[in-house]
Amino acid sequence: MYVWNKKQNVISPFLVWLLAILMILSFMGFFCPILAQEKPTAPIMLEGRTLFYVRESGQYTAEQRANEANRHLGKILDSGDPPAVVGIDSGQEVPVITINNRYFLSVTYNDVPMGKSLQGQALAWKNTLEVAISKAEYERTLKYYIKAIIIAIAVIFLAAILSWKLGVIWQRWLKPLSTTPTDSNTPTSSSSSQPLSGYPSESSFKFQLVALLVLLTIIRGIIWIVAFVYISRLFPQIRRWSDLILEILQISLITDVFPLGNQKYSVLDFFILIGLLVGLVTLTRMVSRVLKSKLLTATGLSRAVQDTTALIFNYTFIFLGTIVVLQVWVLDLSSLTVFASVLGVGVGLGLQGIAKEFVSGLVLIFERPIQVGDFVEVAGLMGTVERISVRSTEIRTLDQVSVILPNSRFLDSEVINWSHSSPISRLKIPVGVAYGSNLEIVRNLLIKVAKNHQDILSMPSPQVFFPSLVIVP
Repeated sequence: MYVWNKKQNVISPFLVWLLAILMILSFMGFFCPILAQEKPTAPIMLEGRTLFYVRESGQYTAEQRANEANRHLGKILDSGDPPAVVGIDSGQEVPVITINNRYFLSVTYNDVPMGKSLQGQALAWKNTLEVAISKAEYERTLKYYIKAIIIAIAVIFLAAILSWKLGVIWQRWLKPLSTTPTDSNTPTSSSSSQPLSGYPSESSFKFQLVALLVLLTIIRGIIWIVAFVYISRLFPQIRRWSDLILEILQISLITDVFPLGNQKYSVLDFFILIGLLVGLVTLTRMVSRVLKSKLLTATGLSRAVQDTTALIFNYTFIFLGTIVVLQVWVLDLSSLTVFASVLGVGVGLGLQGIAKEFVSGLVLIFERPIQVGDFVEVAGLMGTVERISVRSTEIRTLDQVSVILPNSRFLDSEVINWSHSSPISRLKIPVGVAYGSNLEIVRNLLIKVAKNHQDILSMPSPQVFFPSLVIVP
């Protein structure tokens, strides 16, 4: 018994890698701001919130002044004393901000922007500190914790609802739009099962499906990241840890730790390189697709030649583009000479088989002993040639099963091409006849049936022979 089985396409792990790269590159600007080598200013922070910035003063750098002030603020909040009182001592050479009548910070001329006085800057900082300290003290009360927990639960619930709604939109509207068309609603050429020009192919539908799924996953990831970041900002303790983790992440990503040649590179540099290479591959695919669909189609070349030309252009563009990207990345290519030599020898030994199939594919495509749509017999298989690429050839057998054969198989062994030069072929069809049958009537009936078939030619006319008598035991 013969059954028909529709094979399912499985999305490759390429989705996972693409998603990871896109997520890293999308949030690189948020998590990894480029820090300057010298910091002219440093932030005064309270419970993870930046209040204002100070500059260097005399022998003290901006960072030293900020660290001392931030440590003082932390001690005031952790002490549990009555509400802090912020004041200004104007009896000194420069205004001095005090907290609970103790020195906190001096306002210097370097801290004052153009057009503002020392006293005005001190008053502005005093008001900012009063509001921030009052808010920080309130955030340590039980009332605030209950309110923050309720808000956090609501945010998680809202994120879950949005994520679920995106899944509903995907299942109801987006996924059906990217479903691979069936044979019943997609016109195909008479010589093969390939879709006619102008109709999307199965690979393009699969690419759309993967792209939409990646986009859905990225949006869901952004929703949950925003939700957790917002929740972490609600609680002072978690906010401190998140700021510490963010600072460690920044330092680890921008520190040059990987020596290559005469330079050192950071993890962020490698992420930028990955982003450039991904952009190069994406741009190459787009240009190759336009070249194939617009320019090569107008030349009248066969589909196999078009595919090969587009593929050669694709690899050449990627190779040259990679060299340009590495130059833009400020990489000394001479430092990779030894590595490239060793890699070239290893790849050459390991890819001999692939190189053989590649050359065989070029021979098949340009000499054209077989073409798409030909009915061939090779290695005990009979079927129609569906696709010829530079590495393999796809044949669809009479059982509608796709068989992928290496191109070298068509050059190393005998191939019967029933469609080569002429689509006319003689078929031998054995027919059993019962004993005692009138052979003349059988002959006339067989010839009549053959002539009534639309694919049977009148010249040469069909013939019937009775070559032997078969005795069945």
